[in-house]
Amino acid sequence: MREITRRQAIGLGAFTLVLAGCGSDDTPAPGQAGTANRAGAMANYAVGQQFKATEPVNFSILYNNHSFYPIKNDWLFWQELTKRTNVTLNPTVVPLSDYENKRGLLIGAGDAPLIIPKTYHPQEEAFVASGAILPVSDYLDLLPNFKDKAAKWRLEPELNTLRQADGRFYLLPGIHEKSWSDYTYAVRTDILEELGLEVPKTYDDFYAMLKAMKEKYPDRYPMTDRWGVPTPGGNLFKLVARAYGTKGGWDYQHATWDAAAGKFVYTGAMPQYRQMIEYLRKLVAEKLLDPESFTQQDDPAKQKFVSGRSFVISGNAQELINSYRGPLTENIPDAKVAKIPVPTGPIGEYKHDSRLENGIMISKAALENKNFVAMMQFIDWLWYSDAGQEFAKWGVEGTTFTKDASGAYKLADDVDYVGLNAGAPKHLQKDFGFGNGVFAYGGPTKLLQSTFSEEEVAYQDVMNARQDYPVEPPHPFTEEEREQSTLWETALKDHVTQNTLRFVLGERDINEWDAYVKELEAKNSTSYITLVNTAYERFKKEHG
Repeated sequence: MREITRRQAIGLGAFTLVLAGCGSDDTPAPGQAGTANRAGAMANYAVGQQFKATEPVNFSILYNNHSFYPIKNDWLFWQELTKRTNVTLNPTVVPLSDYENKRGLLIGAGDAPLIIPKTYHPQEEAFVASGAILPVSDYLDLLPNFKDKAAKWRLEPELNTLRQADGRFYLLPGIHEKSWSDYTYAVRTDILEELGLEVPKTYDDFYAMLKAMKEKYPDRYPMTDRWGVPTPGGNLFKLVARAYGTKGGWDYQHATWDAAAGKFVYTGAMPQYRQMIEYLRKLVAEKLLDPESFTQQDDPAKQKFVSGRSFVISGNAQELINSYRGPLTENIPDAKVAKIPVPTGPIGEYKHDSRLENGIMISKAALENKNFVAMMQFIDWLWYSDAGQEFAKWGVEGTTFTKDASGAYKLADDVDYVGLNAGAPKHLQKDFGFGNGVFAYGGPTKLLQSTFSEEEVAYQDVMNARQDYPVEPPHPFTEEEREQSTLWETALKDHVTQNTLRFVLGERDINEWDAYVKELEAKNSTSYITLVNTAYERFKKEHG
C-alpha cells in the first residue's frame, strides 16, 4: 500500500483514495452527522454488490427532460430500477431549456428534490455559502464504488479542482477512466482525396488544407462554422486556443495556470491568446473561414455544409451521424465526411478533455431523511458501479441488448440507438428510457466505447495516444473573494469576447494589442489575478 498524502486525506478525512478494503464501514466516520439515518440501508454494501434497499424507499430527483426523448412513466428503466434496487424515484420534471434557472429557484426556496443531477462545475458554487447543498466529500465512505474507481483511476488531481476554500467538494462528479475527445472538425474527405491531401495533423496543415480548397473552389468559403451563438467561436476558439496553451470559446476562464512562472495569469491577455487570434484572423482575412461563423445560428451553418457550399465545420460523433452524413449524401451522393483528430499546435500532442463529467448535488434536507444512507448507497450503485452504469446505458440484457463471450454489447434487433440499428422500430432512449443523460455517463473506457462505431473507435485511438494536458491546481475563493470576483468578471468577459471577435474579423488592428491589455487592466484584470493567486497560495498552504 502506498502512503496516503495529506491532500488525499483532505477535509474531514472522508476522501482517502487508498483503501484497506473496498466495502463501506458500518461505523460512521467521525463528524458524519446523518449517517445514523440508515433505514433501508444495506449493512455490508460493498464494491461489486447489487444494491437493494431492505425496505421500499422513495427519493425525489430533479429531472432534466430532454426533448429528443421526453420522459415517459411507463419506461422499462423505472420498472427495472425499482425491481433491482427497491427504490422508486419521484422526478420533478424540468425542460432542458429551463433546467439551470428552475434548479436555482428550487434550491433558493428550500424546495429542491433530494437528488440534483446534471450539474456542471462550478455551478454548485452558487449554493455553497447558504448551506443548501451537502459537502459530499464528507460522505464518501458511503460510496464504495466511487472511492474504488477514484483510487484505481488516480482521479485525485481532477477531484481537487472541485474543492472549495474549506477543502471540501460539494458536487459528486461523473467520472471517466480516461479523458475522451468528441468535439472536433467534420471534413469532406472526398474533397481531400480530390486534392490529393492527407488528413491535417497540425494547424499549419489545417491552414494548408483550407488554402488548397479555396484555390480549387474560389467562390466558396472552405470552412463555415456553427456553435457561435451565444458564445462566439464556441468550439472553434476552444480548440485553437488549446493548441496554443490557453483557453477560448466554450473553454474560456479568466485565469490560466502558467507552469513556468508557478502562478496564474489573465487568460485574455496571454501572448498565447494573441497567437490564437492571429491564426484565426489569417483564416478570415484570406477568406478561408466564413466570417458569419461567429454570429449565424446552427441551421444556416449546417445547410451551407450539407449543400456543398463549404467543406469543413465543427462537429462531434452524434452530429456526424444525425446532422451531416445523411443530408450531405442526399444532396451530393458521392460526398464523404469524417471527424478528423483535433489538429495540434505549438504546445505539441496533448488532449485537453477532462475525466470529470457533470454531477450530482445533494440537498441538505437529505441529511435528516431516515433513508439517507440508503440513498447514498443507491446513488453509488446507479451512477458508479459497473452494473449500475451498464444498466443505465444499455438496459436489460435479453430485452434491449445481448453480450457475447468477449463482453461485447449488441443492441436487440428491434432497438436503435445512435444509428447502431438504423430503421429499427424501437428506440433505446425514447421507448425504454436507457442511455438517458441524467443517469448514463462516465465509467470504464470499454463501456464508453461500447456504442462507438469502428470509425469512432479509430478516432479515439488517435486521441488516446496523446498525453493528457496537466490539470491546473485548485484556487477556490472564499465567500468574500467570490463576491468581489463576481463584480469584475462580467465586464472583463464582455470586453474579452467583444475584442476577440473584433480582432479576428479585422475590425480592430492586432497592433492595438497593448492598448487592449491596458483596457483589461482598467477593468481590474490585474486585481482579479492577484485574487486568484492569493486563493491558490492559501489553498496550497492549508491543504497541501
